[in-house]
Amino acid sequence: MIYKSFNGLPRLVQFILLLVPVVNWVVEILVRWSNWAHRRGILRLLLALLVTIFGIVWGWIDCIWVLLFKHLILAK
Repeated sequence: MIYKSFNGLPRLVQFILLLVPVVNWVVEILVRWSNWAHRRGILRLLLALLVTIFGIVWGWIDCIWVLLFKHLILAK
């Protein structure tokens, strides 16, 4: 599971991956779709679709969330 691998990274590495604009979009897409594939659910599917379209904006929100909680929003 990619989302579990991401959550296992040190907080600084997570932050750096989400800080770079194009990289954060790719990371968001991989983690969100991996989380949906493993756990399913309509909320996770909606997040995966929104991140695919608006990933860079959502990535900045997740960047702050990662600093506070060490995982992406709804991908624990």
